[in-house]
Amino acid sequence: MSKKLTGQNDETLGELAAKDLRKAQVFKKYGLDFCCGGKKTVKEACAEKGLDVTKVEQDLQQADQLPAGRPVPYGDWSLDFLADYIVNTHHSYVAKTLPDLTAYADKVMRVHGGSHPELVRINALVQAIDAELTAHMAKEEIVLFPYVKELVKAKKHTSPVQAAHFGTVQNPINMMEMEHEMVGKNLEEIRTLTNNYQLPQDACASYSFLFKLLQQFEEDLHLHIHLENNILFPKALKIERQLN
Repeated sequence: MSKKLTGQNDETLGELAAKDLRKAQVFKKYGLDFCCGGKKTVKEACAEKGLDVTKVEQDLQQADQLPAGRPVPYGDWSLDFLADYIVNTHHSYVAKTLPDLTAYADKVMRVHGGSHPELVRINALVQAIDAELTAHMAKEEIVLFPYVKELVKAKKHTSPVQAAHFGTVQNPINMMEMEHEMVGKNLEEIRTLTNNYQLPQDACASYSFLFKLLQQFEEDLHLHIHLENNILFPKALKIERQLN
C-alpha cells in the first residue's frame, strides 16, 4: 500500500517547512512560497501555480529519504531564544546589507539604466524594500518581540501577562505578516525583472555584485520570514491562548 501523500492532509507549506527544511528545498525548486504564502496547502499552492501536485508530492516524499545532515532545530527553541536569534542573525544581516544594496542599485541604474531600463524599476523596488524593512524590524524589536518574551515568562512562571496596548498579539502579527508579503512581492518582481538574476553581456563588476547581493538577500529573507511566519508567530499565539 502506498504511503499517504503529504498534500492529502491539511498541513500547510509553512507547517511542512517548519518540520523539515528538506521539504522547503522542494518548495523552492517549484517556486512555491512557503514564507509569505505559507498558509496554503500543497494542493492549493500547486493549483495557483498550475503545477502537477502529484509530481510535487513525489518530490516531497523523496525528500524524506535525503540525508538530513545536521538541521538547525529552530522549532525546538524557546521563543525568547528564537526572537533573539532572528534579531542577532537576520535583522543584523539586513541592517548591514541594505546600505550596499541601495547604493549599488542606484549606481548600476545610473550607469546602465539607458540600455537596461528595467534597472530603474529595480532601483525603486530596492529603495522601497529598504524603507519597509527598516521600519518593520524596528516594530518587531521594540513592540512585538519584547511582548513575546513576556508571554514566555508568564507561561514559565504561570503568572498573568500584562495587557498590551495592541490587545491580542494577533494584531501586530497580522501587520508583520502583511509587511512580509509586501517585501516578498517586491523581491519576486525583482527576480522576474532580472530573469532569475541573469546578467546581461555588458554587465560590469558592480552589476554582477548587485545581482549576487540581491540573490543572497532574497535567500536570507526567505529563511528569516519562514522563522517568523511559520514558527515564532504561531507559537506566540498558542502561548497567548493558553494563558487566557
